[in-house]
Amino acid sequence: MSKLDVSVFFIYVVVLLAIAYIISREKVGHEKSTKDYFLAGGSLPWWAIGASLIAANISAEQIIGMSGSGFAIGLGIASYEWMAAATLIIVAKYCLPIFLKHGIYTMPEFLEHRFDRRVKTVMAVFWLGVYVFVNLTAIFWLGALAIKTITGVDNLYGMIFLAAFAAAYSLYGGLKAVAFTDIIQVVILVLGGLFLSYISLDMVSEGQGAIAGFQLLQDRVPEKFDMVLDKDHPFYANLPGISVLIGGMWIMNLSYWGFNQYIIQRALAAKTLQEGQKGIMFAAYLKLLMPVIVVLPGIAAAVLLTDLETPDAAYPMMMQFMPEGIKGLVFAALVAAIVSSLGSMTNSISTIFTMDIYAYYRPGKNQKHYVTVGRSVSLFALIVGVLCAKPLLGNFEQAFQYIQEFTGFFTPGIVALFILGMFWKQASANSALAAAIGSALFSLAFKLFWPALPFIDRVGLVFIACVLLAVFVVLVEGKKAQPDVAKLSDMSFATSQQFNLLAAGVVLVLTAFYVSWW
Repeated sequence: MSKLDVSVFFIYVVVLLAIAYIISREKVGHEKSTKDYFLAGGSLPWWAIGASLIAANISAEQIIGMSGSGFAIGLGIASYEWMAAATLIIVAKYCLPIFLKHGIYTMPEFLEHRFDRRVKTVMAVFWLGVYVFVNLTAIFWLGALAIKTITGVDNLYGMIFLAAFAAAYSLYGGLKAVAFTDIIQVVILVLGGLFLSYISLDMVSEGQGAIAGFQLLQDRVPEKFDMVLDKDHPFYANLPGISVLIGGMWIMNLSYWGFNQYIIQRALAAKTLQEGQKGIMFAAYLKLLMPVIVVLPGIAAAVLLTDLETPDAAYPMMMQFMPEGIKGLVFAALVAAIVSSLGSMTNSISTIFTMDIYAYYRPGKNQKHYVTVGRSVSLFALIVGVLCAKPLLGNFEQAFQYIQEFTGFFTPGIVALFILGMFWKQASANSALAAAIGSALFSLAFKLFWPALPFIDRVGLVFIACVLLAVFVVLVEGKKAQPDVAKLSDMSFATSQQFNLLAAGVVLVLTAFYVSWW
C-alpha cells in the first residue's frame, strides 16, 4: 500500500471514530439506560437497521471466503446471499411482530417468556460460548489473515488493531454507535466493492468496460455461472443441487437472520414494527447486491489469475490491481466489514450476559450499573477473542468451513424450538429442550453413519427429526396448550402495501436470477 492508500485509510478511521463519539453522547442530565445501550433506546430508523444488518453480516470470512468460492465454484455460491434475501421477507412478516410484541432485549428472553427459565439459561450459555469462542475468534483470525495478506502486518498485531478499533467506536455508545456508524461502513463496503468488481471486469475485457467483461466471463468460463449444481459437479457436496432452493439452506438462513441475537438485535431496536420491517427489506435488497461485490471478483480472478495457490487469495490479489488511493478505499471497506462485525458481536455478547444472566443473579441494580457491566463484558470478550483466536483456529486450513460445520450441529434444533414456540400452542419447555439436545445428537449420528450426505441436506433432515422429536415429547406429556404462549389470534401479520411491493420485487429479481443462470 502506498502513502496515499495509508492516508485514505487513516482518514476513514479518524472520521468513523469522531462520528461514533458524537452519536454516543447523551443529552445533559441524561444517563444511558440499558435500553439506550443495548437497544439504542428503541430509536433506530429503517435505513440504520438495514445498513447495520448487512454490516454485522458481512465480514472478512464472507468477503474473502465467498470471493474464493467464486473463484473455485462460481456464481452458485451466491445462493447463500440470494436465498437470505428471501428469508428476510419471512423474518420481517412473521417473526419480528412476535418479538416486538413481547418487548424483549434478547432471543433467550423470548424463550423464557414462551417456555421457562431452563430453556432461556441453556440457550443463553450456548450462544455466549459460540459467539465468544467460535464467531468472535473467527472474525479476529480471518480478519487478521486478510490484513496480513494485503499489508504484511503480523496476525497478532492485526488482531490487536481490530480489537482496539472496535472497542474505540462501539464500547462507549453501545448499539446506537454501532448501528449509525454501520451506515458509513456499508457505504464504504458497497462503493469499494463495486469499484473492485468494475476494475476486475474491465481487466477481463482488456479495457472495453464492465458489461463487455461480464459477457466475456460467461463465454470463457460458462461453468462458473451454474446456480444449481449437478451431482457430478466437484463441489456438489457444498451446494447440493436443488437443496439450495428448497432444503436445508432455509433452515440455516432462518436460524441466522431470524433467531440470532447478533443479527436480529438491531431490528428489536426499531422505532416501530413498520420501521423494522422496512429496514429488513432494505437489507434484503442489499443482499441481492452482495454477490456483485464479493463473488464477481473471484470469478474474474479465475480468468485473470489462473495460478493462484489457494482460492481464498483471489480477493486480496485482485486488490493489488487497484490504483493508488482507491486501494486504500477498498482496504478500508474490508476493515469496515471486520470491525463492524466485531462491534455487533461484542454488543450482543454483553446484552445476553447482562440481561439474561447477570441481571437475574444481581437484580435491583441501577441502570448505570448494568450499562457498566455491559461495557466491561464487551471489553473482556474482545480480549478473550484475541487470546483464543490462534489456539482455536490457527491449525485449521479452512476455518470458515469448520465454523459452518460446528454451528450446523445446533442450527436445526434452534429453528425447530423457535418455530414451534411461536406457532404451536402445545409446544412445551421439555419439547424445546429435546429439540435443542436432539439437534446435536442427530447431527452427530448423520455425520458418523452417513458421511457422504451433503452438509445442507443434513441440516434439513435433522430439522425434521427435531420437530418430530418435539412433537413426540408433547404427546407423551399430554397435549395441552401452554399458559404463556403468545396468542396468534391477537396478532396481525398484515403488512403495508409498500412492504408487499418490496417483497414482490425481491421475489421477481430472484426468479430472474435463477431462470437466467439455472
